[in-house]
Amino acid sequence: MVDPQIGSFGSWVSPITADAAVAETGTLAEPRIDGDDVYWIEGRPLEKGRNVVVARAADGAISDVTPAPFNVRSQVYSYGGGSYAVRNGVLYFVNFGDGQIYRQVVGDTPTRITSSANCLFADMCVDVPRNRLIAIKEERPDGDVIHAIHQLVAIDIATGYEATLDSGCDFCASPTLSPDGSKLAWLSWQHPNMPWTSSRLNVASLDPAGALTDRQIAQGGSESVFQPQWAPDGRLYFISDRTNFWNIYRWNASGVEHILARDAEFGVPQWQLGLSTYAFLSPDVLIYSFVQNGTWRLGRLDLATSTAHDYRTEFSSLSGVRASATTVVVRCATSTSPPAIATVDVNSGAVSPIRPLVGSDRLQGIQNYFSAPQPIEFPTSNGEIAHGFYYPPHNPDWQAPASEKPPLLVKSHGGPTTATDSSLNLSVQFWTSRGFGVLDVNYRGSTGYGRKYRERLYGQWGVMDVMDCISGAKFLAARGDADPRKLAVTGGSAGGYTTLCGLTFHAEFAAGASYYGISDLVALATETHKFELHYTDWLIEPFRPDSALYHDRSPINFTEKLSVPVIFLHGKDDPVVPINQAQRMYSALQGRNIPTCLLIFQDEKHGFRQSAHLRQALEAELLFYSMNLTRAPLAS
Repeated sequence: MVDPQIGSFGSWVSPITADAAVAETGTLAEPRIDGDDVYWIEGRPLEKGRNVVVARAADGAISDVTPAPFNVRSQVYSYGGGSYAVRNGVLYFVNFGDGQIYRQVVGDTPTRITSSANCLFADMCVDVPRNRLIAIKEERPDGDVIHAIHQLVAIDIATGYEATLDSGCDFCASPTLSPDGSKLAWLSWQHPNMPWTSSRLNVASLDPAGALTDRQIAQGGSESVFQPQWAPDGRLYFISDRTNFWNIYRWNASGVEHILARDAEFGVPQWQLGLSTYAFLSPDVLIYSFVQNGTWRLGRLDLATSTAHDYRTEFSSLSGVRASATTVVVRCATSTSPPAIATVDVNSGAVSPIRPLVGSDRLQGIQNYFSAPQPIEFPTSNGEIAHGFYYPPHNPDWQAPASEKPPLLVKSHGGPTTATDSSLNLSVQFWTSRGFGVLDVNYRGSTGYGRKYRERLYGQWGVMDVMDCISGAKFLAARGDADPRKLAVTGGSAGGYTTLCGLTFHAEFAAGASYYGISDLVALATETHKFELHYTDWLIEPFRPDSALYHDRSPINFTEKLSVPVIFLHGKDDPVVPINQAQRMYSALQGRNIPTCLLIFQDEKHGFRQSAHLRQALEAELLFYSMNLTRAPLAS
């Protein structure tokens, strides 16, 4: 046993390199079941972010399904999701390069079904009796993302002919067919709403030709409806937050039944399409997932007796719940294991990973360097409580002088209507193993704590989220877990806005990093895409060009108040937050001789997917803090 070396917090040498962290930043998503086969999507940074459909056959063999150069990724609503469907050994997927749908008999070459110029597709279900797909279609006239037109369409698989089933709503999602193909349910919502503020559940019958008849709005109004799903017996289920928490309900023509009532969230914000948090094992058994106080659980519900049983296993994250008569598959992670596609024993709840994002061989030798997350609650403004996960500095090879307190990196998640979790994240461990503390904040407005907590951010974006990041940092500094002189803040997208507000309008943070962050709310409200065109109406106020709030909460208008170092990292082709916002902010700081840096990544949109760029961003942020935050040079 070797005694730890003495070194300042932030200067420790760690085996968790940027390369190791980047290798972990691939993605696993959208599990599906077809017969005895399990499918999912892998995002591969080492292949320039290409998304590949992968399958595990009944004999356990795992193989790629979609060949290069196909990239299975949809772009509807800019955030995509719902990129493929599989039925009876035939795969239907959206190719990122042209936004069109392809058909592939597993093992053969994909062939294109659609040929619609300026159109994108997503969120498909297979209408087997009519040999067609039902999908969301987004038409972008001359590439215009603000005035995009969204429709629910039926696509003939043999000819590619498209028939419009529903139009007129600003947005639609989640088409799902009843088991006998006689009914269709789907979601829709209108500007200025987002799907988590107000959406409606639509139900219609299908005539023999496949046209919609007897249409009705089953649910909607001041509630958020999520994931309509037909049970094998033909009854329609859905999730609603009408009682503050997203709970499971059952609908029929005579009314709505509250199936599983808890102060827990069984739904999630629909930033992407194709999401699933529950599934049917049989007509009598429903498999569900929920999050409560930051912890995810999985369980089963006996529908005949209304008896619910939560499995003992706890998760840091849980998504993509799918089931067949014999199999349950999920995407899951814990604080000590990376995300994985896994099957679940329906009796015991035991989880068997099929494909972990990071293989156990890659983790050997570095597990001892992992910092364990600590869920914390802390007081914030207005006498309220906010939430987060604190990761203390940890490296068995190093010890700081007794007189020192560590620097703290405060992370602000994007959205802002989403949440962070405590899943094993090697990018976080990259920092803690070098002697940084990390606070990952679920500020007011985050999901997972009920609609009322989510609505705390109504009209208060740039205020309450910022105060919660500051309050969390001060809380940890007051109890001796951070040096109040060495507080940094970082975030991406909406988290980048929170970061820039914290740095511009407050004096607690000594440095920060903005990843594709927002600095100009007026530009955001007028230059963004259709999905979020009126999001700021809820977050700030309905937009007016002369709005004082939009001006006063935009950091770009107050660069004279910003006197600490900031690094900007942005994709050149970002359609959500145009790069000119980062360029203007950077130029303003550079003109005042404040230490700053702007890294522009070619061939990247909103968020980084390529391994070289992910590694460069992480190393650049570390170097920037070594020059501008801590006293001692930081080791890589």
